[in-house]
Amino acid sequence: MTDAALHRAKRRTGLLTALMAVAMIGLAYASVPLYRLFCQATGFGGTTGRSEAAAIPDASHLNALGGRTIKIRFDSNVSPGMPWTFSPVNRDQKIKIGEKRLAYYTATNLSAAPTTGRAIFNVSPDTAGQYFRKIECFCFTEQTLAAGETVQMPVTYFIDPAILDDPDAKKIDEITLSYTFFPVDNPEAKPVSASLNAASPAQGAKLQPSDNRG
Repeated sequence: MTDAALHRAKRRTGLLTALMAVAMIGLAYASVPLYRLFCQATGFGGTTGRSEAAAIPDASHLNALGGRTIKIRFDSNVSPGMPWTFSPVNRDQKIKIGEKRLAYYTATNLSAAPTTGRAIFNVSPDTAGQYFRKIECFCFTEQTLAAGETVQMPVTYFIDPAILDDPDAKKIDEITLSYTFFPVDNPEAKPVSASLNAASPAQGAKLQPSDNRG
């Protein structure tokens, strides 16, 4: 191999190495959101799935299930440094599989300034994760509470009847839904409506606190 050919080979190898390094960095940045989407879609690791209201079984399907029930227990946590109290309104519910239900959590900002948080969630046992289907949840968006503000945050959910076809999950008689709130240091900017922008001080325009219902 001539010196020129050797130089070209080394340059090509260096370029390929650089491209692989860039690709690895991009994959590292993408892996967290992709992993989260994967978990929400499959229930992997006890992550609950997200569904549309149209996915709820109809009345005939519910009747065919024979009224099988399951107990849902609600758990709540806040990370160290998060100045909130956070707890479920009811500690548990007994529901029919396939039936849409609504549960509430209450959060209070104990600090003297507005604080933004985001909740992460999972269910146990892990095998139930893919069958716990949430339609509406405060965990899908950041939640901002004013100083001293208390809000109720709803969760609309159902248990997918497919759980009864899973040999490892059909014997489960209790599922725990657990949330942990973490502080958000740089919250997303909230858009201001055109009507609020148009209002003048003389009109007494006033921003109303969000109900934070996700």
